[in-house]
Amino acid sequence: MYVLSVDQGTTGTKAIIYDGFGRAVSSSYRRHKQILPKPGWVEHDPLEIWENTIEVMRETVKKAGINPKEIVGVGVTNQRETTVVWEKSSGRPIYNAIVWQDPRTLSRCDELRDEGIEDELLRPLTGLYAHTYFSATKLEWLLNHVREGAERAEKGELLFGTIDTWLIWNMTRGSDSVTREKGGAHVTDPTNASRTLLMDIRRLRWAPELLEVFRVLEEMMPN
Repeated sequence: MYVLSVDQGTTGTKAIIYDGFGRAVSSSYRRHKQILPKPGWVEHDPLEIWENTIEVMRETVKKAGINPKEIVGVGVTNQRETTVVWEKSSGRPIYNAIVWQDPRTLSRCDELRDEGIEDELLRPLTGLYAHTYFSATKLEWLLNHVREGAERAEKGELLFGTIDTWLIWNMTRGSDSVTREKGGAHVTDPTNASRTLLMDIRRLRWAPELLEVFRVLEEMMPN
């Protein structure tokens, strides 16, 4: 029996198959495009990342010469703060993924410090500072700058995730029309959630106070 590991990084995606002794059997890698719409801004195409993930998984299984049914689990590691918002019904992203490196929300982070929100809420609840590195201000930017983003979110039409959530949601979508409409598993884990600037790290749950600060509905958030 085997385990398939997916490493979705900032510049590309790698898949590795390990055997029951933890030995690497085969691997495959594919780069994706770096989208730079303005100086300093960094974006990725979530659909390209998903398509590359499918391809490296297939190539790795083929190289290993094994039956996919012999794979007992899939692990995902990823560029953690990179932010994606997509339509719940179709799986279509409303905009490119905003990458962890992107500084476009710098002025918003300055506001959070000046208003005392960093000291009063962010640091006590998340252990983090107000910084463009994390997901919350990126998510807020998407909702405020993509046409009808905030309105659609309020209607329950949009989902948020870091790259792990985006990949797992697509991996677990059903092949029939009913499950395809419902979408896949909308999930993350505490290690990824802790980098969003939205999780209470002591209670291991989304912090209502922070969701309110960034005007994000909990229904958008992964389990």
